[in-house]
Amino acid sequence: MSISLSGTLADNKHMSERKSIEIAAAAFIENGRLWAAQRGYGEFRDGWEFPGGKLEKGETPEEALRREIREELRAEIEIGKPLPVIHYSYPGFDLTMHVFICSFRKGERPVLLEHESARWLGLHEIFTVDWLPANYPAVREIEAMLNG
Repeated sequence: MSISLSGTLADNKHMSERKSIEIAAAAFIENGRLWAAQRGYGEFRDGWEFPGGKLEKGETPEEALRREIREELRAEIEIGKPLPVIHYSYPGFDLTMHVFICSFRKGERPVLLEHESARWLGLHEIFTVDWLPANYPAVREIEAMLNG
């Protein structure tokens, strides 16, 4: 299953010329709460997201996610269920995002190396942060899961 969204309208010719980025992201869920990280750099600084990053050549989304979480949070994780793949068009690029339900390995405490802040959000707090646009489909999916 896949979800496609567009922040801009573009014809097929324009879409084929656009930069495409494929990333893997971790949606950490613990005790009915969702972990959100506030981006600390770049064009989307201050926006809230699921941590993760770009797939390198030859990497699976799971391999990229483990590597990225080590680099961004100095933590080891358990990767669980994948959510539907998200396709989102930002003004400057097209994004394909693989989001997985994850947990920190027992005893792991994330260290924010690239994020300004992070917080655990209860079910009624999930939409109190300014999520980056491509994250919304996964946030809504998780909200439905947590509502059970």
